[in-house]
Amino acid sequence: MLKNEKAFTLIEMLIVLAIISVLIILIVPNLSAKSNEVNETGCEALKKVVQAQVDAYYLDEGNYPLKLGDLVEDYLTSEQLICPNKNKIGYDPENGKVL
Repeated sequence: MLKNEKAFTLIEMLIVLAIISVLIILIVPNLSAKSNEVNETGCEALKKVVQAQVDAYYLDEGNYPLKLGDLVEDYLTSEQLICPNKNKIGYDPENGKVL
């Protein structure tokens, strides 16, 4: 037989694939948990932005908007009324608080 030792053997390739598979099995579940955490943090940040725009509306108009849709175009975009986790942002028009 030829003594060409420049390539990997089948066993070496299988060992490397097994190690990579184990690492993927350990890492992927952690990524999905972090994704939920990122969405929650993003939603809280978006609520603060919307609250700031409600306050800006109050300063401009002298009263709170009846609904968050009144802020669209001048203060917010329609995409800013929905959190990254697809939940709508709540609003209490009595006291102008974003929930």
